[in-house]
Amino acid sequence: MFTGIIEEVGEILAAEPLGNGAAIRIAASQVLQQLAVGESIAIDGVCLTATSVAADSFTVEAVATTLGRTALGSYAPGRRVNLERALAFGDRLGGHLVQGHVDGVGRIEVVEPRDELVLINFTLPEEVADVTVLHGSIALNGISLTVNALPAHSVCQVSIIPHTWAVTALRDLAAGEPVNVEGDLIGKYVRRLLGAPSTGADLMPRWGY
Repeated sequence: MFTGIIEEVGEILAAEPLGNGAAIRIAASQVLQQLAVGESIAIDGVCLTATSVAADSFTVEAVATTLGRTALGSYAPGRRVNLERALAFGDRLGGHLVQGHVDGVGRIEVVEPRDELVLINFTLPEEVADVTVLHGSIALNGISLTVNALPAHSVCQVSIIPHTWAVTALRDLAAGEPVNVEGDLIGKYVRRLLGAPSTGADLMPRWGY
């Protein structure tokens, strides 16, 4: 589990084929503190497991399914990525609950500086569009953001403050680029509950209440 508050921007050093997936080595510094082999770390919002940790980098392994369902499959050495270590009990939850299970890939439509802010419009996978609400939470490449507007059913707009723009890899994005999108966890549970069968008397014999 993660918070969507990026700790550091790393850089992909290498992406080597590994079976049907890839071993990805990433240069970093801050997230290496107390990062051990076997621990989870989010790479642009994708939860992966550290398989080796060196003094100035770490390696994760991504299976073919992960590469196909996320934007990671299109990344090459030199790409800057948002990094966040897994949430520990007792940590402050500065963003929102982010699982690191990307729901789908969206596309950047517009990156528009406006006064001190930057507005970003991006398309939403259908499963995310259904749980995205105005002023709700959404994770874009692992960053916890607030929905600023919904210009269309499958389009989301977020407003990026100068600090977030400066300390994340958002400033590298341009129109047409793929992005990892994860919908709000609470919204997904609510959608599931609303789609559940009736809770009327017909269920009492089965549930016992």
